[in-house]
Amino acid sequence: MAKEKNQTRGFWEDLVLTDEFPEPCTKQRTEQNEEEEDTAAGDTGEGAKDRAVKCSPTLLRMLKAAESRWTPQTRHRNKAAPSEMGLKETEAEALKTYMQIQLSDQQEEFNKLPTKAGPRPLSHSVSQLSADSFSSVGSVSSEDESSPQDKLQKTSNGLSDFCIKNIKQADFGRKEIDIAQQEMPALMILRKRAGEEKPLAGAKVVGCTHITAQTAVLIETLAALGAQCRWAACNIFSTQNTVAAALAEGGISVFAWRGESEDDFWWCIDRCVATDSWEPNLILDDGGDLTHWIYKKYPNLFGKLKGIVEESVTGIYRLYQLSKTSKLCVPAMNVNDSVTKQKFDNLYCCKESILDGLKRTTDVMFGGKQVVVCGYGEVGKGCCAALKGLGAVIYVTEVDPICALQACMDGLRVTTLSEVIRHTDMVITCTGNKNVITRKHFDRMRSGCVVCNMGHSNTEIDLASLRTTELKWHRVRPHVDHIIWPDGKQVVLLAEGRLLNLSCSTVPSFVLSVTAVTQALALIELYNAPAGRYKQGVYLLPKKMDEYVAVLHLPIFDAHLTDLTDEQAQYLGISKHGPFKPNYYRY
Repeated sequence: MAKEKNQTRGFWEDLVLTDEFPEPCTKQRTEQNEEEEDTAAGDTGEGAKDRAVKCSPTLLRMLKAAESRWTPQTRHRNKAAPSEMGLKETEAEALKTYMQIQLSDQQEEFNKLPTKAGPRPLSHSVSQLSADSFSSVGSVSSEDESSPQDKLQKTSNGLSDFCIKNIKQADFGRKEIDIAQQEMPALMILRKRAGEEKPLAGAKVVGCTHITAQTAVLIETLAALGAQCRWAACNIFSTQNTVAAALAEGGISVFAWRGESEDDFWWCIDRCVATDSWEPNLILDDGGDLTHWIYKKYPNLFGKLKGIVEESVTGIYRLYQLSKTSKLCVPAMNVNDSVTKQKFDNLYCCKESILDGLKRTTDVMFGGKQVVVCGYGEVGKGCCAALKGLGAVIYVTEVDPICALQACMDGLRVTTLSEVIRHTDMVITCTGNKNVITRKHFDRMRSGCVVCNMGHSNTEIDLASLRTTELKWHRVRPHVDHIIWPDGKQVVLLAEGRLLNLSCSTVPSFVLSVTAVTQALALIELYNAPAGRYKQGVYLLPKKMDEYVAVLHLPIFDAHLTDLTDEQAQYLGISKHGPFKPNYYRY
């Protein structure tokens, strides 16, 4: 085991970046520089040297230019009998010349700026800057707005079984995936260890997740393990178009682009499933939309599946509903409630990405802001920790008394949304429920209140009540809408109530590596499990696999585990090699 750990460590040592950085370039004023600057300004001699000590080169050029504007009579009069009035006139002339020089320099710099189609109004400058900042997460601000369904695209190998924004972006998307791979060590180790065995050979995986650089590493890992994959997006705003292009160029049938309509969303899912020569036997879902679509529209196909892997609260809730009514005819793996998903992805990922999404969209300062976080599960805990660290005043709403007590012990005020909504600056939902924020809450909000969602689905916010004739919607930035009331009050809605961090920013690759490995192992387990191990129902990932996921990520930190002695293992009544905790342990 120790030897295997050392080999793994050596593999990642090649990826360590150098600690050497170039020194910043600074110009210090020396005597030689002073003489050169004086010469450049046209001054020599002791008088020039004295002026160089007292005046900057810019001011010297100003005074010289002003002097050249004087008439011979004026120059002679001022030199012969300098007076207070003459000095004031000199200063006025110098100031006037300085302003001309400044305006001339500014005009010259302005003329150097690149222009596109033509000048744009100043009022659009902020929105354009915001749009530019989204280019790294697949913004469509500068792309062709026509629907990809109307285009016939092919990869360099002639593959046309895909529908994305622009296949020409594949090279840039490949660079994004390569960067993500460096922060997802466990997936790369799994790909290396199991690549020869091909544990998913013959598996046909249809997936519906966020299509980002991180999930692309997962998809390509499944393909490297032998699976055939077809993929759609679970969120209309989270797809990185460049990454989708790279996946398509790599031979994966992808049907997704950033900014889909609702009809496009379901069309893409259907294209993943409805093929004559390809039938899936495994589902990897995020939110339950793909599972729901197959169950409703292709019931015969649903019964032939080997299993379903689901990673979100919303999707798990739907699976349990099917199970209770005896309509779930295949085994399903609950990844969302696995330890590695709950304690890492839900907590640490949201802790870091919530601030990124809010900063990119609002540029707000959090110090002293009144923020309400609806829900204090792992996602809520991560959001509160991040916002509290920046000085925000946090209120928490909860229905679970245990979570409410945890919030109180963490120094947060637990209340109801109705009690604090009038003086709140920001409301963040992360409950997995529906109608957490209703129209009555919106009507009582102060003007400028920011509303966003960190849960999977936009059902947490009652958007239907806001789409009325009396309220006006103004898009001011990508994924930022101002909803304006008749009296002029406006509420800021982010990403139309959809998942904030993946719609408006990016997420840490390392944390997603933990979830991705868990999903891959769940698919391998369901596909290779002997008949009868998993019946119809929802299962948790075995504890041993949770621990294996953690072991794969420890080498990146150069962490070393302590080994139990035989006597210690016998005393605890467990195996020396795990699992080390019972299934009911809550970590």
